[in-house]
Amino acid sequence: MDFIELRVTAPADLTDILVAELGEVGFDTFEDNDEGFCAYTTEDAFNQDAVSEVLAKYATWPSGHPTADSRVITRQNWNTEWEKNFEPLVIGEQVSVRAPFHPERPDLPYDIVIMPRMSFGTGHHNTTALMIENQLTVDHQGKRVLDMGCGTGILAIMAVHLGANYVLAVDVEPWTAENAADNALENNVQDKVEARLGDISALDGEEPFDIILANINRNVLLEDMGAYYRYLRPGGPILFSGFYEEDMHLIRDAAEKEGFRYQSMRTRNDWVSAIFINPQ
Repeated sequence: MDFIELRVTAPADLTDILVAELGEVGFDTFEDNDEGFCAYTTEDAFNQDAVSEVLAKYATWPSGHPTADSRVITRQNWNTEWEKNFEPLVIGEQVSVRAPFHPERPDLPYDIVIMPRMSFGTGHHNTTALMIENQLTVDHQGKRVLDMGCGTGILAIMAVHLGANYVLAVDVEPWTAENAADNALENNVQDKVEARLGDISALDGEEPFDIILANINRNVLLEDMGAYYRYLRPGGPILFSGFYEEDMHLIRDAAEKEGFRYQSMRTRNDWVSAIFINPQ
């Protein structure tokens, strides 16, 4: 299977909006650059009409209109592409996120090694970083954790580093589930992370979890809110991200309607990660 790279040129105040919009039409991996960003999806999921519709919505954006060009990247060339652009970073002054070819950071308590393939979640996107920052505030010791929309598995790996006994990492994309399993192995947590292909229905028959991590997008979060409530043990936290601050009221209304209690939120560049509790 080959992939599509969409190279988007856009003003800085529009890039996060476009990332969210393109995330709704099939793109799930994004990399910033000086002109804007690149978005990636599989060739069979690429919809040029949907992309054109997104760009047309912002044709009169005050600081400049967006443009985009696409190209095919063969599967075997993907590693070359991300290796050229992947930079190590530090999250929350505690977590080093790097590729295998980057040096370790022994001065930091947590080290995560990521090989992204075509999966979302290297820590460079605001939502991933916000989720990890929120994870650092949550007691994972001995916990059973669910990571929905796991991408690279970065949040699942972080959960184990924080003491989780077991993490079920679920994603709808086959290569993503494979990538999460590979990254768990790379980080020596394969005995505590189970990568599973599927959507919310993949949880059928599962016992409730102590913690749920859900960094997906607004529409999926709203659709699956009831299931999240059923699968979270009383007293347990659920960490949400993948949506804008302007949509926080939608997430909060849906969560509280199911019975969740709002606890806190973090924001960065208009993105949100929020924590709710199952108070049963």
